[in-house]
Amino acid sequence: MSTHSSTQLASTQLSRRSLLKLGFGASAVLATAGLTATLSGCSSDAPASGFQVLRDSDIPMLKAIMTALVGPHPALNSANLDAAIAQLDKTLAWTSTAAQKQVSDLFGMLSMGITRGPLTGIWGSWENASDAEVRAFLERWRDSRLDMLRQGHSALNQALQMAWYALPVSWEATGYPGPPAI
Repeated sequence: MSTHSSTQLASTQLSRRSLLKLGFGASAVLATAGLTATLSGCSSDAPASGFQVLRDSDIPMLKAIMTALVGPHPALNSANLDAAIAQLDKTLAWTSTAAQKQVSDLFGMLSMGITRGPLTGIWGSWENASDAEVRAFLERWRDSRLDMLRQGHSALNQALQMAWYALPVSWEATGYPGPPAI
């Protein structure tokens, strides 16, 4: 074996060793994050009081994102925002269990602080996030090179806009007279 090939072999072994260390380290971080979420109750799958699907941890995040998505709509107030979130919950309750799991996973990822900060740029709580911060996060996801983030943006945008525009109070400002009377 030549000196060149043994040097190359040694550097390959080092990179394999480094890869194993990285894999072990990443596994430890993910296991710690999962354990922390479980112990702190962040991963609770129990629906919030009065809801069928949405959890307590989902509500502040949904309020912040829906407010940014809807924008300065004349009917957007606290009561109508609550009604839109209730409408979203009712819609989710009619979806498949698999769809509910995917949405719950997305909402959980956005709600848990350990994943929210790196993924959204919102390091504090959703209640303290400004509309500009939420819009910046939504734009980053919409324009991301990563398909997963673009799909997350699309899912959030479609679900929350659908929930908002399902409410009759949202129709007047858009000029929509409502569904035809039967």
